[in-house]
Amino acid sequence: MLNKRTTEVYALGQHISMSAHKARRVIDQIRGRSYEETLMILELMPYRACYPIFKLVYSAAANASFNMGSNEANLVISKAEVNEGTIVKRSKPRARGRSFAIQKPTCHITVVMKDISLDEYIDTDSITWSQKKKKDKTMSYYDMYSNSNGGTWDKK
Repeated sequence: MLNKRTTEVYALGQHISMSAHKARRVIDQIRGRSYEETLMILELMPYRACYPIFKLVYSAAANASFNMGSNEANLVISKAEVNEGTIVKRSKPRARGRSFAIQKPTCHITVVMKDISLDEYIDTDSITWSQKKKKDKTMSYYDMYSNSNGGTWDKK
């Protein structure tokens, strides 16, 4: 039986005070790239959204090295997404005692990193069979594709 091993870690930044469109412009550039290449790209891009995304990528790599013990050279950004958060509403005083509404958008950024050196599935049957040391059982299977046994594909 195959069990799924966790090879992914994530970092989540919530209520970051910037528009989701501006953060998506940067996230689209780093999706699918390696960890070291991502850090270089984020340091050299001139956008304001690069700094919080840089911190999230760095945090996800720290989570991977602490939780899974993985090397940073093997990390790849498998998923990166930006969702819209709550809109903070403020009012600005204007002429003649009037007020003007100001909307300050926020966003939630999720960065998921995957370790490409780890296998995704663990074979638990080989572990349990070697530990139990039972006698070998021979298994035979029915070949339904061959014509000699009168299989299902011999009719035309």
